[in-house]
Amino acid sequence: MEKKRLDQYKGILSYAEVAEGMNEAITNARRLCKDAKTLLTKSRFPTALSLAALSIEESGKLPILRTLALAQNQKEASKIWREYRTHTRKNTMWPFLQMFLQGARRLSDFRILFDDTSEHPYILDNLKQIGFYTDCLGKRHWSNPDHVIDESIATNIVNIAEILLPKREVTEREIQLWIKYVKPAWMKPMELMEAAVASWHRQMCKEGLLDDNPESMENFIIRGIGTETNIENK
Repeated sequence: MEKKRLDQYKGILSYAEVAEGMNEAITNARRLCKDAKTLLTKSRFPTALSLAALSIEESGKLPILRTLALAQNQKEASKIWREYRTHTRKNTMWPFLQMFLQGARRLSDFRILFDDTSEHPYILDNLKQIGFYTDCLGKRHWSNPDHVIDESIATNIVNIAEILLPKREVTEREIQLWIKYVKPAWMKPMELMEAAVASWHRQMCKEGLLDDNPESMENFIIRGIGTETNIENK
């Protein structure tokens, strides 16, 4: 019997389908994070870390799906779907809290998170693999999850996964507004993109889709995270 891979869709999605995909990712991210926290209390540190990494990846699907909503043709959509299904493209945000604690405040301070040359996505992916599997590494050294992943690092990654969990559901209207405001500035100079995102955020607040200060995104871009911006509002 011939074995086949999953029939993975690679085309363009409607507003409603993008929102549905984002909400499914949110639900699964929450489940994985909850399971990771449970395992942490049972001192199952390697598996807790690996599940937390998977939760971070599920949360990381949301910005990729936002990008997919802007795809104008099949070629663009196919490229974005490849990113959606690449582990290291979905875990770029995990150092966010550490960078904040080290003084990063404005949007521009966090751009390194999305730099293709950054190593942090591979670090988390490697930790996830180490938490699940034995392997022969380096100079013929056998890696065992229980010998590598301790309580401290597992707790740290689980906490990060929880912080990165989206706090609200996504609506079709949100995606409509995203396309309306952001698509005209897509792939344009960064100033135009930042202004477009700020306008989108302001309209989201105006329509009651976000419980936030309408100026908070603009403050984040220009002045940086402060008393008017909450790092847990996503």
